[in-house]
Amino acid sequence: MLKFEFDYEQLQGIINAAVDSAIKKHSFSSSMPPLLTRTQLMELLEIGSTKTSELLGRNDFPVCREFGNPRVPTHLLMKWIDEHTEWINNNAGTKWKKGGAA
Repeated sequence: MLKFEFDYEQLQGIINAAVDSAIKKHSFSSSMPPLLTRTQLMELLEIGSTKTSELLGRNDFPVCREFGNPRVPTHLLMKWIDEHTEWINNNAGTKWKKGGAA
């Protein structure tokens, strides 16, 4: 059995690092609007008009057309990116695919 011993300052440092990481991760999605316009999508993904049209035309891409112009729900875009990242699908294992990533 492996045993670790930490003094208060070491433990506080570990906790602070974890909290800072979580805040940074959350801040990215919080600073984005809930729905992205075509232009915002292009800027975020650093892609051109042709690739944007291609994505917005895909059946599996999360787009809402109910507002007159296509809008992409930010949270669904991030989920779609996770699901369509080849390395993740090939290498992360079943725990990640089931939503159990740490």
